[in-house]
Amino acid sequence: MISKAGKALNGHLDHRNPLVFDTHELGRRPGALKRLTRSVDAPKDFGIDGVVGVPEGAPVELDVRLESVMEGVLVTGTARASAEGECVRCLEPLSLEVEADFQEMFSYPDADDRNRSKTADPVDDAEDDEDRFFLEDGLFDLESVLRDAVVLALPMQPVCRETCAGLCSECGVGLDENPGHHHEALDIRWAALQGLAETVQDGEKDNMGGAEPGVDEKQEK
Repeated sequence: MISKAGKALNGHLDHRNPLVFDTHELGRRPGALKRLTRSVDAPKDFGIDGVVGVPEGAPVELDVRLESVMEGVLVTGTARASAEGECVRCLEPLSLEVEADFQEMFSYPDADDRNRSKTADPVDDAEDDEDRFFLEDGLFDLESVLRDAVVLALPMQPVCRETCAGLCSECGVGLDENPGHHHEALDIRWAALQGLAETVQDGEKDNMGGAEPGVDEKQEK
């Protein structure tokens, strides 16, 4: 059984996981190169949560270059995939093509031991190890590196198109479909006076509707 991180239950990397790569063919000859392409299924939560991301199981096309160096294997590559999300302006679904470049050093565990100073602080060494990636029996798992690269390549505020006008902030109607849509702006400072004016006008209309006493009698005479 393989876990999300690409490790088997015994804690070791599983070469059957498509995001686990084998470097044995390179040997440990500095300058040795290997190029490969691979299509993998996107893992879960592959993007910016609640904003935009590559759907789980969607194809991710990888172009990877492996280069053997003194410290380990330098991995350089590009990932291409289709991401889905929601426009931050009009809230309509959108899709976009994402291309993410990545580069990471996967160190030999024994090379790390040779490079450490005898007087080095063990605490500092532990902190350095947390930020580094290591080869395990000539294998490395690309998932975390790939995930970081894709997240950085995705827009934090995706839009369906640059000219999207979004929604009316008052009623939520789409402004692209209703370009002339607007609401009359009323200055609240005049709202009370406007109400008073309407009351006066209504009173005048009531007075005009009723004749003054005796007017009709005078006109008849």
